[in-house]
Amino acid sequence: MKHPIDEHAEIATGSKPLGRRRIIKLGAVAAATLMIPGVAAAGDWIRVDEVPLTSQVPGRMSIMRARTRAHYQQARYVPRRSYGGEVRSLKINNVHTGETLNTVYYENGDYVPGALNEVNYFFRDFRANLIKPIDPRLLDLLHTIHHSSDTTKPFNLVSGYRSPQTNAWLATQTEGVARHSMHIEGKAADINLPGRQLSLLQRIALAMRYGGVGYYPQAGFVHVDTGRVRRWG
Repeated sequence: MKHPIDEHAEIATGSKPLGRRRIIKLGAVAAATLMIPGVAAAGDWIRVDEVPLTSQVPGRMSIMRARTRAHYQQARYVPRRSYGGEVRSLKINNVHTGETLNTVYYENGDYVPGALNEVNYFFRDFRANLIKPIDPRLLDLLHTIHHSSDTTKPFNLVSGYRSPQTNAWLATQTEGVARHSMHIEGKAADINLPGRQLSLLQRIALAMRYGGVGYYPQAGFVHVDTGRVRRWG
């Protein structure tokens, strides 16, 4: 199935037809980036020296605002589904393609299929032009981190879905690429947030204890995923 914006995009096994309700503001940087496979390669690798996340992160609560402590404690487990009037949204820029996603992906007690399709396309492997369904729990993770950051500015997405082919290529370009990263499964995102320090995003993600958290200040992003609880960097 072809996406109406990119007729050459291919869908990885298990994906569904794509919608176009709220997605995609294409920037001028997209064409140039797609033509240069090595652009921002440093933002697409994951260290393999992962270590289990300890039950407590020394000093983390002392730097959080008192009024939000309860929120961080409650955010330890991200809700998969709730009922009532809750609305979850995601606002994010793709640093490689210049695209912007601003969508409500959860409302009326359930995930919105069309919005999830939009997310799948936005998070695609832009090098291989492949699409894979993104874990909705990753969206909940990002939504909670953004809400806890107390800002209206959108995330920057450095790396989303990464095909096995792209992952293998990156392994030849950069040391430390995981042979099977959570990016390949559509369960990871490398992000930063304008106006907020990476260390803040790291602390929020660690406090949630919902998956992996990697800290890459030199590369300019924090890695989060919905795998087992662990930390590195």
